[in-house]
Amino acid sequence: MPRPRPSTALDHIRVLDLTRVRAGPTCCRVLADFGADVIKVEAPPGVDPNENMSGDRHGFDMQNLHRNKRSLTLNLKTAEGRAVFLKLVETADVVVENYRPDVKDRLGIGYETLKAVNPRIILASVSGFGQTGPYRTRAGFDQIAQGMGGLMAITGHAGQGPMRAGIAVADSAAGVYAATGILVALAEREKSGEGQWVQTSLLQAMIAMCDFQAAVYTVDGKVPPQNGNDHPHSTPMGVLPTSDGYINVGVGGEGQWKSFCKAVGRDDLASHPDYADAKLRFRNRPALMGLLGDLFRTRPTAHWLDRLESEGVPAGPIYTMDEVFTDPQVDHIGMAVPVHHHARGDIRLIAQPLVMSRTPPAIETPVAEPGEHTAEVLAEAGFSTGDVARLRAAKII
Repeated sequence: MPRPRPSTALDHIRVLDLTRVRAGPTCCRVLADFGADVIKVEAPPGVDPNENMSGDRHGFDMQNLHRNKRSLTLNLKTAEGRAVFLKLVETADVVVENYRPDVKDRLGIGYETLKAVNPRIILASVSGFGQTGPYRTRAGFDQIAQGMGGLMAITGHAGQGPMRAGIAVADSAAGVYAATGILVALAEREKSGEGQWVQTSLLQAMIAMCDFQAAVYTVDGKVPPQNGNDHPHSTPMGVLPTSDGYINVGVGGEGQWKSFCKAVGRDDLASHPDYADAKLRFRNRPALMGLLGDLFRTRPTAHWLDRLESEGVPAGPIYTMDEVFTDPQVDHIGMAVPVHHHARGDIRLIAQPLVMSRTPPAIETPVAEPGEHTAEVLAEAGFSTGDVARLRAAKII
């Protein structure tokens, strides 16, 4: 099977992907969709007690996370498996791993070891809490990072306890930050000729994603509360009920406030003494949102969207996932990419959220079968047919 070449942007880069679950695979997916030769290095069947942690091989998650990659099976717990891996490192550009920080050292594939083999190598490590510090050896999962990074304490309605986000924010963010670090290291290597060790963690990524809610504490010393569906500083900016569902509205300034009042047929609210400026509206938010809730319940979502759009007021429907992918704008921007899988038939995977004028990302192939490309990858590294047969017989691959 030929190497996937979805883009020319990174087709000169080879990546050894040791990752699983979500954060690390998200990082490698970015590189693969832009054409990097990403080789997914995974244990032969029966070697890794946690081999099913990533789910069904033909399941939706594996399809979406591991497209555009080649697969090589290799037992890194053996001396010969490690030697094979280090041979691959000689001609690689990047290694990505998301083990607990102590694991790569036990396997003998830490950064100093890789650097000794290939000074140009870039190692990207994604962990739960960081490569150093008192929590370095703890296993980390997304929800744990959401809690420790502050997201759960500011999500949900006041008084109803902490609430996790509905997506794996920490995992996905850590993956994207790791990819960013790799691309920076690749660009810097053009000047210095040397690789480096790129590190991030779920905890770091989660705190960074909290952004202004974190900065309100570090700069002003204020602990941000839960605000439910309301914006923490502006109103009306949040969710309103309609006669057939819900709608998001966003009023960002005095001009939009006047346009909003006109759109909903309540010009009188624009100069009402309780709502005449942003500070008054925020101070009297419960009463204002109650009033608007009663008004918006009288008509369906489509009516209010038309009225608000006619006056240039930001607003949008609140979709279930099936509705997301039937929206004409979502269809236009191509966020669901068709691909054929030998067992599942025609499926759609989620696109990279980037438009590039010359070297766009693409999806060429679904997830490979375990070890599907072992022989060809080893042949490219200089192993003979006999070498491959011997390694297979010894269960190294």
